[in-house]
Amino acid sequence: MTREDLAEILDEIAILLELKGENPFKIRAYRSGGETVRQYPGDIASLAREGELQGIKGLGDALQQKLHELASTGKLDYYDKLKGEFPETLFDLFGIQGLGPKKIKAVYEALGVDSIPRLKELCESGEIAELSGFGKKTAEKILEAIAFKEENADRFRLGDVASSVMMIIDALKQHPDCLRAEAAGSFRRAKETVHDIDFLVASSQPEALIEYFVDQEWVSRIIAQGATKASINLENGLQCDLRVVSNDEYACALAYFTGSKEHNVAMRGRALERGYSLNEYRLAVKEGADAEAPPVFETEDELYQFLGLDYVPPEMRENTGEVEAASEGDIPELVKLENLRGTFHNHTTASDGQNSLREMAEAAIDLGLQYLGIADHSKSSFQANGLNESRLRSQISEIASLNSEYKTQGQNFRLIAGNEVDILKDGSLDFDDELLDELDYVVASVHNAMTLSESDMTDRIIRAVQNPRVTMLGHLTGRLLLKREPYAVDVAAVIEACAETRTIIELNCSPWRLDMDWRWWKFAKEKGVKCSINPDAHRASSLEYLWFGASIARKGWLTRRDVVNTLTRHEIEAFLDLDPVS
Repeated sequence: MTREDLAEILDEIAILLELKGENPFKIRAYRSGGETVRQYPGDIASLAREGELQGIKGLGDALQQKLHELASTGKLDYYDKLKGEFPETLFDLFGIQGLGPKKIKAVYEALGVDSIPRLKELCESGEIAELSGFGKKTAEKILEAIAFKEENADRFRLGDVASSVMMIIDALKQHPDCLRAEAAGSFRRAKETVHDIDFLVASSQPEALIEYFVDQEWVSRIIAQGATKASINLENGLQCDLRVVSNDEYACALAYFTGSKEHNVAMRGRALERGYSLNEYRLAVKEGADAEAPPVFETEDELYQFLGLDYVPPEMRENTGEVEAASEGDIPELVKLENLRGTFHNHTTASDGQNSLREMAEAAIDLGLQYLGIADHSKSSFQANGLNESRLRSQISEIASLNSEYKTQGQNFRLIAGNEVDILKDGSLDFDDELLDELDYVVASVHNAMTLSESDMTDRIIRAVQNPRVTMLGHLTGRLLLKREPYAVDVAAVIEACAETRTIIELNCSPWRLDMDWRWWKFAKEKGVKCSINPDAHRASSLEYLWFGASIARKGWLTRRDVVNTLTRHEIEAFLDLDPVS
């Protein structure tokens, strides 16, 4: 039982209790308990196993006992009995956008809806629309959400698979017969969603590696097993494919299995022009060609150089001009995670975050960041406990006080006072200009009225960025990967407007968003629009989403110069025209 396992089961208990109509205080205790487990700075799974959770705020005696049972035995009778009161397929309904516990409880009790197929059937028949609190429009939206889920049923967000991929790579590298190991495919290219994961290993003992791979505890099902290849499913359904090659074949194999298919076609064409054939194992002289025998390539870099190309970073391999750029020596030096000196757009307990201002600051300092921009929600985001004018001014004062404290301590760190201000339906902002002038920076974002026409939504956003107090535009398209489509908006027109107003566009690197989409960053860069890689962190641990942000920025061909939060603390203070900390 990991920390996340414990927290997820407490979350599920809260949902089950809500479905049963239990006391809201009891529900809240389990939900808060899940957050406490996630945020506890120590090894809470070990403490739970040993029964040493006493004194941890937010975990009463009952929760402590249940966590001990879970961590020490791997199961919880209370949870199993609760879950047994409902059909297992009922829990699939929570994956449908727009359906929360209350609506699910209503359709389950009134119409016996206990699965997605049953929900779809009753939406199509019109029975859901007749239910109190629903209506025809709600039924249509549920059908759209079901269709979207079905279309993406076999895909996973990059953030959902990253920890599993790292765990498997670490396990493969520990095997004594493993010479080299890497995750390839769309994961290595940092695609925002993936279908499966390709693993590549160099070894002279392939069968030993294959046997080791399929025999791990995280294997839920063995799909196929051969002498050099194997496919398995993890418990969450993710398919993982392993291929073992010789060390001499590794460089060509890594290039091939990284892809993309379109990039590989361009590379094969490049090889053919020079008298070679290129496949997943080797580069060879094409039959009848007058070409020198190629060497054995130790690395992908050597393969690219032999074909007269600069090395193309994996994130760029989508056949969007990278082969041409590599042939002309124009591959940019892409931004790296270690280039980031700070970040913006982070939430605290003042709105819907899970950590205090001080806790967020300390987490940023621990990561080696020099500054952290705070951007809690504004008042119109009432569902997120958005700040009104007086609460925002109080937070500005608290930030100033903490900054003075850090200065006294000699810390090279600064909190930057901002707000994620709602862009209202007409394009105006949630706070007046006088209050916005008191902030160090402003993130402007859309959080409601997402069904506007493309022209109305585009005009709305452009009007917002034309306010000179707006520093950056938050999650431009509003998408939630595999859950909610982006709203209709002319992204090119918004980029053009941001270029004119010198408004930064954020790369929201929450793995649920990764918005603005990487496909638009080359265009934005050409227009001179700067990027800010922002985690939209709602808890301290989410600051680590910056890893995803750096990967997506690289995919968008962005360099250190294109990203404002590569600036040092003193450079960002000058950039934002901030007064020195008093």
